[in-house]
Amino acid sequence: MNTSYSPPTASEPIATDAVVIGAGPVGLFQVFQLGLQGLRAHVIDALPHAGGQCAQLYADKPIYDIPAVPVCSARELVQRLEQQVAPFAPQWHWGDLVSSVAVQADGRLLVGTGQGTQLLARAVFIAAGVGAFVPRALNLPGLDAFVGTQVHYHLDDAAALAGQHVVVHGGDEAAVQQAIACASAPEALRPARTTLQHRRDVFDAPPSVLAQLQALREAGRIAVAVGQATGIEEDAGRLRALALLAPDGSSQRLALDVLLVRLGLAARLGPLADWGLALERKQLVVEPATFSTSVPGIYAVGDIASYPGKRKLIVCGFHEATLAAFACAERLAQHKVPLEYTTSSTRLQQRLGVAPAP
Repeated sequence: MNTSYSPPTASEPIATDAVVIGAGPVGLFQVFQLGLQGLRAHVIDALPHAGGQCAQLYADKPIYDIPAVPVCSARELVQRLEQQVAPFAPQWHWGDLVSSVAVQADGRLLVGTGQGTQLLARAVFIAAGVGAFVPRALNLPGLDAFVGTQVHYHLDDAAALAGQHVVVHGGDEAAVQQAIACASAPEALRPARTTLQHRRDVFDAPPSVLAQLQALREAGRIAVAVGQATGIEEDAGRLRALALLAPDGSSQRLALDVLLVRLGLAARLGPLADWGLALERKQLVVEPATFSTSVPGIYAVGDIASYPGKRKLIVCGFHEATLAAFACAERLAQHKVPLEYTTSSTRLQQRLGVAPAP
């Protein structure tokens, strides 16, 4: 951790009470608990939406161990948590990664992101689960030069695909769903041609999704190109085709205008491992009464946190977020924070927007 003073950047950083890194269930509940303490938060996540590992890897699977909720899907849990934090109006930073955290002369923490955002926080909460989820890259020589123009790991503007020859690379549900979405788009937004490219003509997706794919293949709306991607063809600064090695050993050329890479996500600690925080088996060591890390003002909750008796359960993460919020509030106020109940505290109810302001 850089403990020296960092001079101001060209653009003034945004001052905030807290930065929460990670928007999974525990990160979302951390925002809620901070809000009850009167602390505003900015939330940063590498994904383009809330939910983290929970929503990304098992969105439709049932969860049975959330208190007072006999069963709900991971997606439903995230939606309920988003609704719960809404009164506190957190500021969201989607599709971004924290690149640096530096302790300032006044004790605050300057948080920098890959997109250039600068946040000056009184506290930082790391709720990054097993790490930031980032798209798995397609590693072909020269391909990176076209990322953001012709190659996309996230698609922000579906209209840009209209009239193009789109190749979707991947073999799991995300790739199949992307190809279906392209082929099923309204005619004005639809690609001229959609090709699903995978090393074999077998796809890992639910039967209902595979049935949609088969129907669109039979209708001529989706083509499937089978083979291992081995290289690219470019001309005049444009990506023109993928080079494929077919199952029979022959070389093939797959022309394209746009390449959508859907190879799933990988969890990475990334720069977090270089921030000077005490680590134990890729987890952050915390003090279990406060969930503070080895650096004052930085807390860790959820699967990223390590302490004796740790259990990697969502419900345990909720407990950790509650204690971390109290600890942070007391550190900032420099006195004991009285325990209040949302059922009876007018102040908490006003913060939640369920009681009139004074």
